[in-house]
Amino acid sequence: MSRHAYSVGQVNAYIKNMFAQDFMLHRICVKGEVSNCKYHSSGHIYFTIKDASATMAAVMFAGYRKGLTFRMQEGDKVFVTGSVEVYERDGRYQLYAKEIQKEGEGSLYLQFEALKRELQEMGMFAEEYKKPIPKYIKTLGVVTAPTGAAVQDIRNIAGRRNPYVQLILYPARVQGDGAAESIVQGIRALDAMGVDLILIGRGGGSIEDLWAFNEEAVARAIFECSTPLISAVGHETDTTIADFVADLRAPTPSAGAELAVYDIFELLDGMELMRRRLTQGIEWKKDLAQNRYVGLLHRLRLQSPQNRLNEKRQYAASLEERLGQEANRRLLEAQYRLGILSGRLEAMSPAKKLSQGLAFVTDQAGKRISRAKNVEPGDLLRIRLQDGTVCAQATAVLQTDGQ
Repeated sequence: MSRHAYSVGQVNAYIKNMFAQDFMLHRICVKGEVSNCKYHSSGHIYFTIKDASATMAAVMFAGYRKGLTFRMQEGDKVFVTGSVEVYERDGRYQLYAKEIQKEGEGSLYLQFEALKRELQEMGMFAEEYKKPIPKYIKTLGVVTAPTGAAVQDIRNIAGRRNPYVQLILYPARVQGDGAAESIVQGIRALDAMGVDLILIGRGGGSIEDLWAFNEEAVARAIFECSTPLISAVGHETDTTIADFVADLRAPTPSAGAELAVYDIFELLDGMELMRRRLTQGIEWKKDLAQNRYVGLLHRLRLQSPQNRLNEKRQYAASLEERLGQEANRRLLEAQYRLGILSGRLEAMSPAKKLSQGLAFVTDQAGKRISRAKNVEPGDLLRIRLQDGTVCAQATAVLQTDGQ
């Protein structure tokens, strides 16, 4: 006989789908006692929640731990809000926790959420009502307990950052009966004094310890305060109504003091740096102006009448020197040419010729006779020699052949 069989994986998938279709299991709050609690290195928390009749495996993944305000221990009575789902691989269901509150804190948490929604709807958290925090203050009003680590941290940090800031402490109750009224009175008193900034806060604790800062009266006092106000309540993971209403939220009282008091030594260092830069800039400007002055003075000297006159004089002297050199050159050239011409003239001089034994013959009228054909027999001739003149008469004319 054959029968149809399902795999284990198919059955687990079917059961998981059934759980997924039950919307009540998507967000459910389970009350019980914690056991087998283990904090894994990955950040996940594995535990079992149980009561007198049953147990249930549970896990809170690391991404949801930021909302956990305490460290779970064996035996803690808690309210776990999350979803019930099937872990398909192992075929078992477990509670996936998204929020965990201790028993006793559950009602306070509901009050916190209800007041938060109400004040938010009234606009008391709106950014447009937030006053800017002054960067430099002279007086800081502090509303906190007069004893404890919070006030000491504020004093130490403020003194270290700026010892000239005056701290005015309003010793308030920050826990227990009358704490909210005491905080309200402190805020109003410091606001009336006209301090530059108000810091309210206290150290960490349970939701009950911090509850005074979740009271509506405190929220309204903060909202109505005309002085800028910083809320610094608890540890970084603690959040109160005062944080939402305040102009600025600090994660801790120490951080609040750092936000409230500017580090004057950082300011002085910055001013010193600016002074050095300004001095360097002035020196650079001075050097630039000096160089420009020297350049303009040099140009003025070049353009001055005396300098131009000196230049003209220098130019005239240069021309005079060049003119003298040119005159000497031309004189030497003329002398050289004169020497040549004198030599030529001397070579062509009749006296030179006569001294060489030649004679200069003319007719009676003094006309030079250079050819024999110009003489007729019987012509009277004048023959000039080196040492005198001879008058003669031609008896015959003998011509050279070819002439």
